[in-house]
Amino acid sequence: MTCKEQYENVCKDEFAGLHDKLDKMDEAIRGNGKPGIQVRLDRLEQDKLSRSKVVWFLLGIAGALLTRWVMR
Repeated sequence: MTCKEQYENVCKDEFAGLHDKLDKMDEAIRGNGKPGIQVRLDRLEQDKLSRSKVVWFLLGIAGALLTRWVMR
């Protein structure tokens, strides 16, 4: 069996299957018109950052109110 025959008989279908799997993974990561993993992860990170800022803001208010109450 020559290399070309072996490619046609064995490798060609295997490579086609690998290309299909890679295309599906690429679509999952990039989204292809829908939010992909990259966009969803970025949204989660931005949401976490926003929540962190709100928590520190609320803790600052609570600390100020507690200080005011203690100083009375």
